[in-house]
Amino acid sequence: MKRALFICTQNRLRSPTAEQVFSTWPGVETDSAGLGADADVPLSPEQIAWATIIFVMEKKHRTQLAAKFRRHLNGKRVICLDIPDDYTYMQPELVKLLESKAGPFLGK
Repeated sequence: MKRALFICTQNRLRSPTAEQVFSTWPGVETDSAGLGADADVPLSPEQIAWATIIFVMEKKHRTQLAAKFRRHLNGKRVICLDIPDDYTYMQPELVKLLESKAGPFLGK
């Protein structure tokens, strides 16, 4: 079972979309969080511990993740999807991008 954690800034558009899209994939469990102070679901050390693979939407998220949670990462694989904050929740173009960029790491 792969446990995929998706991270963006506010946990309102990109990471919740990814959580929803991949939640129906066989062999994949999903969660999402945000790194911003005003995130709907702020990232916690428990979420990092739970994850077997972590996806961030932008390079700045990888930097912030390492700065805030370095001691919790313990060699976890962190993949940057390079998806800008230009999409709405479940926007078809965003779903396609997520499937093409994260999908190969999750079994498709």
